[in-house]
Amino acid sequence: MQKKILALLPMKGNSERVVNKNLKNFNGFPLYHRVMKTLIASKYIEKIIVNTDSEKIKNDVLLNFKNDVIVIDRPESIIGDFVSMNEIIKYDISCVDADYYIQTHSTNPLLRTKSIDQAIELMFSSEENKSNDSVFSVTKLQTRLYDIKGTPYNHDPNILLRTQDLKPLFEENSNFYIFTKKSFSNAGNKRIGVRPFMFEIDKIEAIDIDEPQDFIIAEALHKIV
Repeated sequence: MQKKILALLPMKGNSERVVNKNLKNFNGFPLYHRVMKTLIASKYIEKIIVNTDSEKIKNDVLLNFKNDVIVIDRPESIIGDFVSMNEIIKYDISCVDADYYIQTHSTNPLLRTKSIDQAIELMFSSEENKSNDSVFSVTKLQTRLYDIKGTPYNHDPNILLRTQDLKPLFEENSNFYIFTKKSFSNAGNKRIGVRPFMFEIDKIEAIDIDEPQDFIIAEALHKIV
């Protein structure tokens, strides 16, 4: 039986650090178009759910991707810079039913369809084996880290191991999260479940645009990868 998979792509109109980020020109197209096309190319995703508080974003989405999306107008109760993404997801999955959801961000323009499809396939097998209830993307870190007080976090300065020999840590890179309604609920309305699998992607693919310099770096990398 075919599983119904929906992608959640929330986008707000206001962005503090990069003004009008979602619609900002990124190598010839609005930034969010990159992830949108990546999701549309997936062999598993049926529709993309765009939750937005912006009429400009809504109009651009319907103009360019009308057949592939469902637009949800974000209610006042979950509008604002300090609203948790889990609250927005909670609202979205109450509006649209699916066997699986994959939530992504418009700020990851180098994310590849291949990674998305592999992660979805992993979610399928994990559910069958009852090993994991969710999947989220991570980037491996093997470097010397310190806490805010300058105390070594993951290494002993008296034993100067090569960085490649350090025990790796993994950064949640926010590229994607795959979950079900059940795993979301069981985790206390969180997109990362109680038995998650960490799906590793490399630093270039995982680049996230938060600051203006991130935009410049991502645009430059996009031209060559």
